[in-house]
Amino acid sequence: MPTHSYRTMDVSVAGGALRVGVWDGPDDRDSVLVVHGVTASHRAWSLVAEQLDGVRVIAPDLRGRGRSNKIEGGAGLTAHANDLAAVLDALDIDRIVVVGHSMGAFVAIVFAHLFPERVSRLLLVDGGLPLDVPPGLDPDALVARILGPTAARLSMRFDSPEAYRKLWRQHPAFAGQWSSALEEYLDYDLVDDGEGMLRPATSYQTTVDDTIDMNTGTALPDALEHVRHPARLITVPFGLQNEPPGLYAADYLERILPQFPGVRHERVDAFNHYTIVMSETGAAVVAAAVIEELDAAR
Repeated sequence: MPTHSYRTMDVSVAGGALRVGVWDGPDDRDSVLVVHGVTASHRAWSLVAEQLDGVRVIAPDLRGRGRSNKIEGGAGLTAHANDLAAVLDALDIDRIVVVGHSMGAFVAIVFAHLFPERVSRLLLVDGGLPLDVPPGLDPDALVARILGPTAARLSMRFDSPEAYRKLWRQHPAFAGQWSSALEEYLDYDLVDDGEGMLRPATSYQTTVDDTIDMNTGTALPDALEHVRHPARLITVPFGLQNEPPGLYAADYLERILPQFPGVRHERVDAFNHYTIVMSETGAAVVAAAVIEELDAAR
């Protein structure tokens, strides 16, 4: 039986309005701010929210995604961080635990650096530390290296939500993990392309801009150099296509983790980059970690 009621609100930010999903519980003791990945939306958090009894879950559509896809101006980690501050202002929240998945983890790290007084603790889910990519790649090659077929999907058009679901049913990351929550997420992702077809809400250019900033910009290195909040990183062994070794290979983590002594790491087996958040069992792992971080913050 659902323990939360779901609603959306719009928050004024530079260039337009940011759509925010909120899951309210009847007896919320805490709130958590959750930040989705590079081509996702706030609906990616629905399964996690359902398992957070007593917690209000606040989940924005990052600019350029979901129903925030008409905001004018560029994206980038600093712009996203400023938007998160506006969300907390709109909800009259001074300080909060912040959870980020994939690109959302990079946004969370930068937000904590730029607005340290607004963050109590950080939970980073398969993201947040530099990715293992060779230097010097041009923008399209960089996006292709990190996102692969995910980036190609953004240029595709669909005549119905069913056609979009069909594409995803063939996705190796969700073999055996299909759910009604996933269908709702996919339906929400579609917007009118202006020519009678449907397209994913995230534009390819937005993805390029953010991917370049994550990997070659200065916002992330500056933030990682000055981590001052308790930060917990969860990684998984399989990537966006359910392939090993995932975004962070074990040997790569062994090399880079000593550079970030403020980040506590744990590896969670059996999940891929999507299912750690967007499956019942993965969401349970993340929800348990959220509760632990809320307890520690309290």
